Amino acid sequence: MIVTLTLNPSLDRTIDVDRLVKGTMTRARSARIDPGGKGVNVSRALLANRVPTVAVVTSGGADGEQLVRLLEGDGIAVHAVPVAGRTRSNVTIVEPDGVVTKLNEPGEPLSRAELDAVADVVLDEAEGASWAVTCGSLPPGVPADIYARLCEFFTSAGVRVAVDASGPALLAAVGARPHLVKPNRDELAEAVGRPVASVGDAVEAARELRERGAGTVLASLGADGAVLVDEDGVTIGTAPVSETRSTVGAGDALLAGFLAAGARGAPALAEGLAWGAAAVRLPASRMPRPDDIRRDIVRIDARPDLGRSLIA
Repeated sequence: MIVTLTLNPSLDRTIDVDRLVKGTMTRARSARIDPGGKGVNVSRALLANRVPTVAVVTSGGADGEQLVRLLEGDGIAVHAVPVAGRTRSNVTIVEPDGVVTKLNEPGEPLSRAELDAVADVVLDEAEGASWAVTCGSLPPGVPADIYARLCEFFTSAGVRVAVDASGPALLAAVGARPHLVKPNRDELAEAVGRPVASVGDAVEAARELRERGAGTVLASLGADGAVLVDEDGVTIGTAPVSETRSTVGAGDALLAGFLAAGARGAPALAEGLAWGAAAVRLPASRMPRPDDIRRDIVRIDARPDLGRSLIA
């Protein structure tokens, strides 16, 4: 069982257009609404591939109720924690060439009592779980060390912790010694305070996060694949995609596949890359099912070129 926590979930509306031109009226070709948030996406990907999961989310107002209905309609076990604020909505605009424009609401503050209620629920759900996954942005006013505190609770309970966060929340969590962190390229650069322009830069930045406390660093690099740095060393892989439909949720699918495959070494990295590449080939924020996943396109580099520049 893998338990995910999303403190700032969303309703994600994805709109396909022929071309987005600022300041003009644009007609949509299609639109859909999906439950959103990093932890929510991880649970969706896991369930789509028959891996047991529970999604813990905050839920407020009519949008929060719709979020829960959508998750339950997909068959996901949901534990919704009622909150006073309204669950946010995000809009993603997708053009035919794969260019994505996102408009994300910040969400609404959570009270101390609401945060305590969330922590109690997650700890209860995590009893006997193999992983607790804490993901995504924090609502306004939520302390940046919230993921770090949850890491300490989970670790003391014998549950492995994965963190997918950014900025101060990621840095604080690393200091709490999580078993796994999954930054993307921008988050990795922000965490170490320098550009990540090459594969070697990504490896060195990931090593630095391990030195600060993270057990394993899985860094997603978009079209350049991913870098895994753990106690066994460095593993680098790619999964080329010829036609990109949407990058929304691809990093979440990568993390889900990595966890589902045991979260260690080249086999887990290869599985994660296959799931992430499958998500890129799907519209909106759909998570891949077994028939969508192509493992034959994954390449694990035995002798990676650390000097290779990353795609801008």
